[in-house]
Amino acid sequence: MVGSVFDFFVKRGFKPVFDVPWRRIIFSGMQTRIQHFGALLLFLIAGCKAPAPATNGTAAALAGNAGLQNGPMIGYVDLREALIWVQTKTDAQVQVQYWDEEKPDKKSWTAPVQVAKGSFTAKCLAEKLEPGRRYLYTVHINNQPVNLPYPTHFKTQALWQWRTDPPPFALATGSCAYINEPEYDRPGKPYGSDYHIFTSIYQQKPDLMLWLGDDVYYREVDWNTRSGMIHRWTHDRATPELQPLLASTPQYAIWDDHDFGPNDSDGSFVHKETSWEVFREFWGNPTFGVNGKKGCTTLFEYNDMDFFLLDNRYFRTPNHCETCPDRSLLGKDQLNWFLGALAESTAPFKIVAIGGQVVTTNEHHETCFHYFPAERDTILHFIERENIKGVIFLTGDRHFTELSAMKNKAGNWVYDLTTSSLTAGSYSGAEKEANAHRVEGTLVDRHNFSILRFSGKRTERQLDITNYDADGKETWSKRITPEGVK
Repeated sequence: MVGSVFDFFVKRGFKPVFDVPWRRIIFSGMQTRIQHFGALLLFLIAGCKAPAPATNGTAAALAGNAGLQNGPMIGYVDLREALIWVQTKTDAQVQVQYWDEEKPDKKSWTAPVQVAKGSFTAKCLAEKLEPGRRYLYTVHINNQPVNLPYPTHFKTQALWQWRTDPPPFALATGSCAYINEPEYDRPGKPYGSDYHIFTSIYQQKPDLMLWLGDDVYYREVDWNTRSGMIHRWTHDRATPELQPLLASTPQYAIWDDHDFGPNDSDGSFVHKETSWEVFREFWGNPTFGVNGKKGCTTLFEYNDMDFFLLDNRYFRTPNHCETCPDRSLLGKDQLNWFLGALAESTAPFKIVAIGGQVVTTNEHHETCFHYFPAERDTILHFIERENIKGVIFLTGDRHFTELSAMKNKAGNWVYDLTTSSLTAGSYSGAEKEANAHRVEGTLVDRHNFSILRFSGKRTERQLDITNYDADGKETWSKRITPEGVK
């Protein structure tokens, strides 16, 4: 809507003062985001003249979001608890007021949170919740409410066990989100585009979203310092089209090389501790690391499904160090934890998120276990030996999308849904790559995202996967069944 209003005035002779993309003028120029539609309309009617520099938060106050830098974003949501992430512009205290939409007179508050130093991020916990309820909320910064032009709400998970069949739900997923910043990008054609894909995802009304790595792209000016990493996340998180999606849909994430460090980075990256700290500050996963180890590894339940989030970077042996001892992609501790947790899962579908492809016969890419074939075989043979059913790897990185399916010797199908990319440049050569497991008709080489819809009775759960392009147009749809893909 904002874009169409802008275009309306531009077509009638109004010209922006700065020769940069209008979204950056309006929303993130000089770290100031104007989100309130009324203020934006006045700005446009005035001939797109930039306002005089504001002091003491005047511009933000006019926009109705004084002190807000980014967010709010919904993190994990369970039956009785939900996390709400906020980033402020300066040192501040943040609280969130929330209420059951059917009981607006009974409002509760999160505990006040002082933002983290440097990143100015805060994670507020809504702890007075009931299962299966829809809540509205308002962010308060330094006791001042933040007014936003889009809905802010979340829904807790339902208490269905021993009562009903599991509720149906939809998961959105994708990878590789590059947001242009010309002064720090490589010269030439911009690598990022089609940001309206986030609006298309929002319009699908998913119950949660899982980011599959390369959620931002660190540049050379970013990855060697904490301030550089914080700048990248702050800049990209401000993307206007993202805001409604973040404010109303639980967000979970793993990382891959570009949001961990430089291209193809691994466990030898000297700043990985800092990268891990910054990643935690900008995401709201329930945990970060297992068994006392660091990294982005975690496990969460959503209704009757288990989601395993794996880390393919923090513990990774350098790709080209052939004589390094104990070569591994996941690391011994993470691998052992994953295999044990997978064997214990009783979920109809076990969703495993990892940055690179697992089920593929392509042996010539950095993230396809190319350098660690023995570890991939260990995982797949374990799934076969333990007779584990319903394993679906969700992967990214490749800048194209495909669904792969492999039937093991135990008679069970193992799947790999690669969804890439969201906004980064697409790869058009995938059709020539050898992958004997690729499901016909699922290759997509333009910006896209996938929606996984879980439905059916408790003992007859089914999964439908639909892929969409940036405009929200369906590219393909498949159903996962015990007999294979249909």
